[in-house]
Amino acid sequence: MDRASAVFCTLALAASVAAAALGFRLAALPRDAIERAATPARAETLPDVDLGGGFGKVPVVELVGYYIENPRQAPAAGRAPGTAPARPKRFGGC
Repeated sequence: MDRASAVFCTLALAASVAAAALGFRLAALPRDAIERAATPARAETLPDVDLGGGFGKVPVVELVGYYIENPRQAPAAGRAPGTAPARPKRFGGC
């Protein structure tokens, strides 16, 4: 490799590292925001959730209670989660 190529590669690598370091400093969250995000909030302090579709706003405590009383059903054997059950086949003769 000749000298011009080595200088170009070295400068390009240094510029890339400098741009990444500067970009990270500009994009990183402040430490206090990270600490607040890592601390769980009590359900009573969260605002109501708008379910949309005419259902209105529901408190988070009620949503949690609903999901505790009505847990998700396990998918049937051989079926991917979230897919509808297979429709029964009916004879559609003449």
